[in-house]
Amino acid sequence: MDTAKLILSMDGLVLKEIQLSKERMTIGRKPHNDIQIDNLAISGEHAVVVTILNDSFLEDLGSTNGTFVNGQSVKKHFLQNGDTIELGKYRLKYINETAQQTPAADFEKTMIMRPGMMAKAAEHGGAKGAGDTQVGMKPAVQPNAHPQTAPMNTAAAAAAAATVVPGAQPAPAALPLGSIQVLTGANTGKELELTKTLTTLGKPGVQVAVIARRPQGYFITHVEGANFPIVDGKTLGAEAHKLADNDVIELAGVKMQFFIKS
Repeated sequence: MDTAKLILSMDGLVLKEIQLSKERMTIGRKPHNDIQIDNLAISGEHAVVVTILNDSFLEDLGSTNGTFVNGQSVKKHFLQNGDTIELGKYRLKYINETAQQTPAADFEKTMIMRPGMMAKAAEHGGAKGAGDTQVGMKPAVQPNAHPQTAPMNTAAAAAAAATVVPGAQPAPAALPLGSIQVLTGANTGKELELTKTLTTLGKPGVQVAVIARRPQGYFITHVEGANFPIVDGKTLGAEAHKLADNDVIELAGVKMQFFIKS
């Protein structure tokens, strides 16, 4: 299967093609970015593209001159095949012919669930319209709150949205059911079954990771925050890490244990 890619151009001249081979790729002027564009119109860290399974999400990182898609200013955007990202005079055309594309509105209306809803979600397999649950956040929204009241200002929220997009792949049925149990903090003892293809953990603006349920097992990937998740005392890198039964995860000041349910 071909991976999604970005075609970088300026004034109609194609400069290069970039494969979205990593789950998180930053765009900016500084050399440490995955996609460096050395131009003063581009902020040091301008935007980020998060790719989960077949879906990619773009988020502006508070850039000075803004990020535009198809002529419209965006803060966060579910990328569709053929979309053109505009950064100053530069263009990045998104090519992904394998994903089933859906309206961006489905992404914008994603609801991030709060810990107070977690037990109910685990019991009923998730609230209607919500594809994932966040653990470790302070209760801030009542269960009947409108989805737009949930904070959607982070790349993590973009990654979380992948499960509610109709084009997202269903969770593999043959994989044993995994679960997360919170060991510390206000939600100690709470359990969350990993029935969804993607489950977001952490606190937006602080530290967030996503657990992907794949045919090969459960993988945790860092999405947002200066510090990377810790698994069994070892700090992870930027790449996806396969979880083993009874692994202890430290994320956003909360310890939780991953285990396979018998």
